[in-house]
Amino acid sequence: MTYRDSTSERHAVVVGGGLAGVTAALRLADAGLRVTLLENRPRLGGLAFSFRRGELTVDNGQHVYLRCCTAYRWFLDRVDGARLAPLQRRLDVPVLDVAHPRGPRLGRLRRTALPVPLHLAASLAGYPHLSLAERVAVGRAAFALKGLDPADPALDGIDFATWLRRHGQSPRAVEALWDLVGVATLNATAPNASMALAATVFRTGLLSDPGAADIGWARVPLGELHDTLARKALDTAGVRTELRTRVSEVTRADDGRWNVTAGTGRLAADAVVLAVPQREAHALLPEGALDDPDRLLGIGTAPILNLHVVYDRRVLRRPFFAALGSPVQWVFDRTDASGLAAGGPGGDGGARSTGQYLALSQSAAEDEIDTPVSVLRERYLPELERLLPAARRAQVRDFFVTRERTATFAPAPGVGRLRPAARTNAPGLCLAGSWTATGWPATMEGAVRSGLSAAGAALAALGRRHEHPLEEAA
Repeated sequence: MTYRDSTSERHAVVVGGGLAGVTAALRLADAGLRVTLLENRPRLGGLAFSFRRGELTVDNGQHVYLRCCTAYRWFLDRVDGARLAPLQRRLDVPVLDVAHPRGPRLGRLRRTALPVPLHLAASLAGYPHLSLAERVAVGRAAFALKGLDPADPALDGIDFATWLRRHGQSPRAVEALWDLVGVATLNATAPNASMALAATVFRTGLLSDPGAADIGWARVPLGELHDTLARKALDTAGVRTELRTRVSEVTRADDGRWNVTAGTGRLAADAVVLAVPQREAHALLPEGALDDPDRLLGIGTAPILNLHVVYDRRVLRRPFFAALGSPVQWVFDRTDASGLAAGGPGGDGGARSTGQYLALSQSAAEDEIDTPVSVLRERYLPELERLLPAARRAQVRDFFVTRERTATFAPAPGVGRLRPAARTNAPGLCLAGSWTATGWPATMEGAVRSGLSAAGAALAALGRRHEHPLEEAA
């Protein structure tokens, strides 16, 4: 079957229904194009989605964003979801060290309303997980970071750990501060992270504005934001969304337009956005679209492991915390978002108490991504009891694991030269995805930025005037 235009409208096809693809489709539709979005999965949202497990609605992994994530905040506004993923009033991260010689110690990374860099001065001065000398050295390194240009190609060629050593950072400072933040945002430890990407994270998040690092996260399942509300916004914008539709080929037609083969049909398009992972994009790219398409295959991937624990009672009084001296990285309370707080039938058919559902987010999980659930249970439940004494008296109702083996692109040194721009050599064919040249690591922010860039490139190729929404907001 071949789909033909019924009007003279320009038609754009977006391949991929993750955050990048949904963003591109919305922007193209807002600019007056007729848009078709094709997604192979039965849902939208890409790798930030939800699923049902009994009475629970489970996110495949914990996702957060920062106040400085202006593109993702635009996305939340565009799908009418900002109220469902609010930001902290001010940055406040509890950090619990259970390996301290004098027993567990709780520290906080907090900001004040003072200007940068004084907004973090009081928190750093009282941070108990570093010595006085280490805190002073951290301050010096922060000033050095503020003077860097993340776009400098030389920074992409070195790793973050090397830069930290050159600037007097001890192994303890790396563990208790730089990797505490860096592993969660980059999905890599300092030796495996491009200095350019690390500079982006720390300069933008901590050193650009006093409130830049305030944390936001969904108080509802991610699927409500990235699938349900996104689909509603697409429908309202007039986008035709086709799920369970695999694209097998993208070719240039004799008239200069594009043919997109999807399922048993073919769509004619004036512009195409490939918003799929790098290997899928490589397979779909027509000859000549990139000077060196094989460089996409050089962009590696990195896994994230998520552990889910349901207790029969409340064991954590905070919404989240980070851990030191333990294999546990970050722990989030997902009780309300999952629906557990509403209660439900117990295993014996009777009423049950609410209990609590915790999600452990383990980034840079190469060593554990294929570890059996039974081994992970034996390893992490005792760790949670070390971190949360109340867990020692609680019963575990459920323990399960979600694994994203290709959760992000690997932010390795040198990856910057491999990441392509949104515009290709083929007029009207554009690329989107957090792995493209956004300047950001593989975050929801990077994905949305890539979708905005791809839509802008497609509109420019069609001669359509447009303004970047983030510039409009400014």
